[in-house]
Amino acid sequence: MAGKLLRLLRELAVWLLIGAAVSLAVDYFRQPALPQNFASSTLHTLDGQPVDLIAMSEERPLLVYVWATWCGVCRYTTPSVAALAADGGNVMSVALRSGDNATLERWLAKKAMALPTVNDPSGSLTRQWDVQVTPTLVVISRGEVKSITTGWTSGWGMRLRLWLAE
Repeated sequence: MAGKLLRLLRELAVWLLIGAAVSLAVDYFRQPALPQNFASSTLHTLDGQPVDLIAMSEERPLLVYVWATWCGVCRYTTPSVAALAADGGNVMSVALRSGDNATLERWLAKKAMALPTVNDPSGSLTRQWDVQVTPTLVVISRGEVKSITTGWTSGWGMRLRLWLAE
């Protein structure tokens, strides 16, 4: 019995390592090639407030969350990002091709999400940043990109990335 349990645990460990390796490889190949001036982009939130990614990332790491209302995976990731923001996390979101400002504001209100959001209705900003996958999460610390992740990420994964960027 103990031998079977040991073999099962060993197989589980191997499968977990294979899964982690595949996940990291896919993430590496899907991450955008951000321009050198990524953090210095001039942005404005839905309510017209200017956004300075460098200044926002000076005191503590900033999570830039690129998502879309039509993105299936974002349905699972966005609530974790909203919870992080509600807990006082340093978060900025960019909505990709999700309609005009009024449409996006109604969608956020309907979902009861209070995220500081930049609207990219035509996708020009995300094209400039070379973002090709939603969701994409970028962690910036002191104006420098520390990590880029694409696809689903758990709330704990986001918090861990922000903590590691400190």
